[in-house]
Amino acid sequence: MWGKREDMIVHETDPYNAEAPRAALAGRMLTPVEAFYSRNHGPIPLIDPQAWRLTVGGLVTRPLELSLEDLKSRYPARTLTATLQCAGNRRAGLVQVRDIPGEDPWGPGAISTARWTGISLASVLESAGVRPGAAHVAFGAPDVSQIADPPQPFGGSISLGKALAGEVMLAWEMNGQPLPAAHGAPVRVVVPGYIGARSVKWVERMTVQDQPSGNYFQAIAYRLLPADADPKSAGPGDGFSLSVVAVNADILQPDGHGILRAGPTEVTGYAYAGDDRGIARVDVSADGGRNWQQAALDGQAGPWAWRHWRAVIDLPAGDTEITARAWDTAASVQPESPEHVWNPKGYANNSWARLRVTAR
Repeated sequence: MWGKREDMIVHETDPYNAEAPRAALAGRMLTPVEAFYSRNHGPIPLIDPQAWRLTVGGLVTRPLELSLEDLKSRYPARTLTATLQCAGNRRAGLVQVRDIPGEDPWGPGAISTARWTGISLASVLESAGVRPGAAHVAFGAPDVSQIADPPQPFGGSISLGKALAGEVMLAWEMNGQPLPAAHGAPVRVVVPGYIGARSVKWVERMTVQDQPSGNYFQAIAYRLLPADADPKSAGPGDGFSLSVVAVNADILQPDGHGILRAGPTEVTGYAYAGDDRGIARVDVSADGGRNWQQAALDGQAGPWAWRHWRAVIDLPAGDTEITARAWDTAASVQPESPEHVWNPKGYANNSWARLRVTAR
């Protein structure tokens, strides 16, 4: 479906929501398009690239209407390697603490990395001329979601400061190929370091404004609520809006399937920290966190990309829980327990990675 691997873990078919199995992400700095996770809130639109237009309005001095050819001819193209992570990545670990009705139980595969080609969003905003009082840039797309009440197209916003940062892009290529429909063709926003929901696909409108977007997916969804809150009664402004991805890591190999051989065993995984923070260290334990060893970090594809890591542990016979935790360059570390980060929407689980394996 949608050009994806046959072994994708499909949480929903309509809208299509799927993640790759652990092994499909292991050892790959760039995620093949067929393995890249897909998070959608409504039917995937099929848009004619020739007919597509981007309108830029709001608090600007020169409203714009741009075609795909305009973007390619008026602005310098650039390529950036960046990781996108769904806000619900690793939600399954929170579901084990307490049920989260109505939310997909994403595992650790709702994260992927691609080489994006397009233009800097800042260059378009410079052409439009930002007026005084501007503080946010809102994005609108045509995919109508039934999740919102009443149903509405998907949208969101980021701060003007982030929008003017050079890393935020309007992208039309992914890993050297035109964007596929499932990933936002013909043009999508890519906001490195932020939750995937802010990288709006199939973008058609940009509005510079003094307030964050009033769209359901900015004002109500993708907000972190207190543990005792009822998400069904949450309204605009409750909790706080999710943006920067917290330091996170998980194990990719072993993948938790099959019986392993006791003895020296290589463990690999990914680690990622949002905004402008990098991964400083990853620790791995085979005894529940009583003793740790430092993993080796693979090379980095850029400041906005994940780091893969690897360590060799002495795996005993029987059942073992392998644990991993990452530290970022601001000295933040993953919290130990999913109980400490549980929330009623199941967002932002960045507790220690844990994988149970059996060896003989």
